[in-house]
Amino acid sequence: MAEPEFDCDLFVIGGGSGGVRAARIAATHGARVMLAEESRMGGTCVIRGCVPKKLMVFASAHPLAAAEARAYGWSADLGPFDWPRFHGTLMTELDRLEAAYTRNAENAGVTIHHQRARIVDHHTIALADGRQFSTKTILIAVGGRPFVPDVEGAELAMISDDLFLMEQLPKSILLVGAGFIACEFATILAGLGVETSLAYRRDEPLLRGFDGELREMATEQLRALGVNVMLGTEPKSLAKADDGIAVVFNDGHERRYDAVLYATGRAPYTGDLGLEKTGVHRDGRGAIVVDEWSQSAVPSIFAVGDVTDRVNLTPVAIREAHAFADTMFGGRPRKVDHDLVASAVYLRPFEVATIGLTEEEAHDRGPVDVYAATFRPMRSAFAGSNVRALFKLLVDPETDRVLGCHLFAPDAGELIQLVAIPITMGATKADFDATMAVHPTIAEELVTMREPARRHRPDAVSERATA
Repeated sequence: MAEPEFDCDLFVIGGGSGGVRAARIAATHGARVMLAEESRMGGTCVIRGCVPKKLMVFASAHPLAAAEARAYGWSADLGPFDWPRFHGTLMTELDRLEAAYTRNAENAGVTIHHQRARIVDHHTIALADGRQFSTKTILIAVGGRPFVPDVEGAELAMISDDLFLMEQLPKSILLVGAGFIACEFATILAGLGVETSLAYRRDEPLLRGFDGELREMATEQLRALGVNVMLGTEPKSLAKADDGIAVVFNDGHERRYDAVLYATGRAPYTGDLGLEKTGVHRDGRGAIVVDEWSQSAVPSIFAVGDVTDRVNLTPVAIREAHAFADTMFGGRPRKVDHDLVASAVYLRPFEVATIGLTEEEAHDRGPVDVYAATFRPMRSAFAGSNVRALFKLLVDPETDRVLGCHLFAPDAGELIQLVAIPITMGATKADFDATMAVHPTIAEELVTMREPARRHRPDAVSERATA
């Protein structure tokens, strides 16, 4: 029997980083591709995430830069921060990036529908305007959306998307959460002069899931920046007040803020997509369950990026999307290895960056040697800063392979990208030791740590190595 004729070979739902990459690559392989995006092309990362956030981090760092300049002998003084001016320039840049995403997809041959799409059946898509298209393959790349807990008055709070739309900065703000977004926004807002508080429901350092030492150093840095970090604390109710938002916390005390922002994680955006009619499996968080080829339980339906809740980072979504397109339309089957994924948290003055196992994970796994160096970097120390950097390598004593690297340092995000290459290739500690140092740099610590700071052994007390 002849294969039925379809309107297109691939229909992509979602115009973010993953969806656009899959659409473009599939089209360059000769596929007929359509894409639907209900909001703005570029998705979360470009429009309301990574890009505008990083630009805001840059903006917030200038008071620290001015203070350092004065320590180095310059007469450096900053006037008040002009949010409307910065925000206008930011919106112009986001418009430019959105246009580039749209143009690049269309130039590759992708037909874009700027509206919501829903799945009718395994091979049919319906647009919001009523049109329907048949497609051989469907790719869902709709990402995630901020999650807000069920708290009385939560509708008064902002989510991360709203931060980029503010016409003016609040004088005071409460951030709720402890992950990437909460910590980065705390850095940004405090740096821009906003009286910033951060509430985390657990009585432990921020950035759960990261290496323990990094978590402690990041938490203390936020406090040093002026952020009121409240551990073991969470809002029980929010109410509108004449002078802002009245927040009652779990211990009974009440405080008032100009604004409250929930940064309590993100959830896959799978509601009202028509999935319940398809047989596509979703987990308890709503994420689409896929196999190593990004294929769902329905052979014609695939999913990539945050909607699958595997590793929720933009480069991962892009890699998954590219592998999908090459596999399905390019005749080059490829899978994505999610085991070693570098990441960074853009704090100031020092960033957090990591790849591989944390010290805690490595300890649970088996024997591990921990090479660690903490020190005051020359540049900031000269300016009078007491902030200490951390460089840590975790090494398997049996194979000598480097299992993880954790950095707390200036521009740590840039450093971890370079370190990720040898670690992904399976580099050993001997490979690091054989590399000549570049002096004076902070990164030379990665190749000059000769003796482990501590050793973890199963069923044995951790011992301190003697230099």
